[in-house]
Amino acid sequence: MNKGDIVNAVAEIVATKKEAQAVVDCVFDSITAALKSKDSVQISSFGSFKVNKRDARKGRNPQTGAAIDIPARNVPKFTPGKALKDAVN
Repeated sequence: MNKGDIVNAVAEIVATKKEAQAVVDCVFDSITAALKSKDSVQISSFGSFKVNKRDARKGRNPQTGAAIDIPARNVPKFTPGKALKDAVN
């Protein structure tokens, strides 16, 4: 399933596909904006999104074997809720 499939599923509920696209974009933009400002997003019975900090570390170039520095960075993390886990299993 991709973003277009989600838009089509929402379009079956709302009046038009254009409105469905706006709804899906708004949801994704809201989640992105919250994570950008280091907030967490919790969607009841679905899961939660949060930002994890990865520390700087040493790595190796697999082609040359040379040591490289990997900088610290923030990464998004999704933790599924119990209802989602149960639905999958």
